[in-house]
Amino acid sequence: MNELSYMDRNVEAIRARIRAAEERSGNRDVMLLAAIKYTDAAHVNYLHRVLGVNDVGENRVQQLLERWESLDREGLRVHFIGTLQKNKVKYIIDKVCMIHSLDSLSLAAEIEKQAAKHDLTMDVLVEINSGNEEQKGGIALSEVEQFCRDLRQFPHICLKGFMTMAPKCEKNEEYRKYFHETSLQCLDIWQKKLDNIGRPVLSMGMSGSFEVAIEEGASVVRIGRALFAEPDGSAT
Repeated sequence: MNELSYMDRNVEAIRARIRAAEERSGNRDVMLLAAIKYTDAAHVNYLHRVLGVNDVGENRVQQLLERWESLDREGLRVHFIGTLQKNKVKYIIDKVCMIHSLDSLSLAAEIEKQAAKHDLTMDVLVEINSGNEEQKGGIALSEVEQFCRDLRQFPHICLKGFMTMAPKCEKNEEYRKYFHETSLQCLDIWQKKLDNIGRPVLSMGMSGSFEVAIEEGASVVRIGRALFAEPDGSAT
């Protein structure tokens, strides 16, 4: 028996829950982004090649570099979803398709510098601190509009939308207010004040909150634990 077959059931269950949330909300075409912080290259390759999950999110630069050569990268899109230090940008700029955690103009300047060196344009999401938590990174909702305008000075950065990590909540439903406010304000900024066409990427919701996030407008959900949890309840 395939020792990774439990992942088949996990992915099937997650996809079914995503479809159900899409049906309830009318919010279609939500991307499943696998958060691979706590797994290894073998599991990532199985997820990609066998189960067709082609978008994965790395949290740590060092971990990405250590397993880069072991990944089956054909058709694989690697996103960077963790806190990114300026001195680490150069290591990932030519490896990832999108950076989800842009939260300062100094980081934007470094992304611009490294992207220009490689003659590429980097897609980014502005990270929003939806709960105004002091210990977390991200831009306060009240400052997001001006921050997005300031990004126009960087020709090698393409703003695609927004990412948020809501505060830890006891119940899934408690996440709704954070996702709802973030979604409304981001859409307002995007459509009315930035003069962008279409909808922004809105990355929000994780294993314990992704259904509520979809109902509130998420276009990307970042799921790790629920994908990789083994039948005994442990995670890879």
